[in-house]
Amino acid sequence: MNRTWLSRVISMSAVAGVAAAGASSASAAPLDALVAAAKQEGQLTVIALPHDWCGYGPMIAAFEKKYGIKVNELNPDAGSGDEVEAIKANKGNKGPQAPDVIDVGLSFGPTAKAEGLLQPYKVSTWKEIPDSAKDADGYWYGDYYGVLSFEVNADMIDKAPADWSDLLKADYKNAVSLAGDPRSANQAIQGVYASGLSSTRGDTAKAADAGLKYFADLNKNGNFVPVIGKAASLAQGTTPIIVRWDYNALADRDTLKGNPKVQVVVPKTGVVAGVYVQAISAFAPHPNAAKLWMEYLYSDEGQIGWLTGYCHPMRYTQLVAGKKVPQALLDKLPPASAYKNAVFPTLSQQDAYKDTITKHWDEVVGANVK
Repeated sequence: MNRTWLSRVISMSAVAGVAAAGASSASAAPLDALVAAAKQEGQLTVIALPHDWCGYGPMIAAFEKKYGIKVNELNPDAGSGDEVEAIKANKGNKGPQAPDVIDVGLSFGPTAKAEGLLQPYKVSTWKEIPDSAKDADGYWYGDYYGVLSFEVNADMIDKAPADWSDLLKADYKNAVSLAGDPRSANQAIQGVYASGLSSTRGDTAKAADAGLKYFADLNKNGNFVPVIGKAASLAQGTTPIIVRWDYNALADRDTLKGNPKVQVVVPKTGVVAGVYVQAISAFAPHPNAAKLWMEYLYSDEGQIGWLTGYCHPMRYTQLVAGKKVPQALLDKLPPASAYKNAVFPTLSQQDAYKDTITKHWDEVVGANVK
């Protein structure tokens, strides 16, 4: 993106053309006209973007400063299911409670498209997003990925767990939590699946049921804490161990600055990688601001912003090949060896285990996470 766009004189006809296209155009709009049309809308409404998630805090501030567009932030702690429900609940609402864009787990993209909740848009760097991580028509597209890890309050836990089986030990009574509600939040659903994948030694067909049994045992042993884990609860000691995306855990390590000391462990088995996707609501009150946000996220600046938050962006390979990633940033990332056995579940696998876990959590585990 070029800052000279902001100083160009844009004809009102060009701006009107972009605005009139609205939700109907899947192709990237001329960026100078898109900037002007987005500035006329004046606002972007996002949801479920905590400032310590994936570098979003600095990215939101940078977007606001760069384009002079206010970012209205809804429910930072919402899960993927909550985001989709927010679109459904606000179909006819053009007010501040209607999200323009969502950032959800991979499995939520196709289902939201099938329900008519999304509009297509292909960013200008579309070709650099892997085909396996995007909808061919532009309704959703992968943004970043990470792996599930154990975020440990090392001031409270003398010996950090090395694998899922360790969490069942008496050493971890009242210590283990998920970073969301497994009945709706993608991160928590993936955590249950990962534990099952470890228990079944990689048997994907049995992992969902095995994961539910694993958490039932964890709960029965008194090790599971039915509280949504986050940096504050980790620091307070309410949830000394959180099953959390590595990028969230690493960000907390930086934010907490040793108070408490945070150890981030990628488990030896059951290493599950999660791809998140971006999409624009079919009912977005600010469609041009939404498209400009996408252009920003998939620009070099936006992609490096995610990487700064320890998330591996979709254009990571191209950025590294082009020597666009600062070496100091590369040095802060975990070694590649920690990810060598990572499993990337297919969409069909995700649909299957998401259905099993969300429907049967209450009856099998019986823990009301909140």
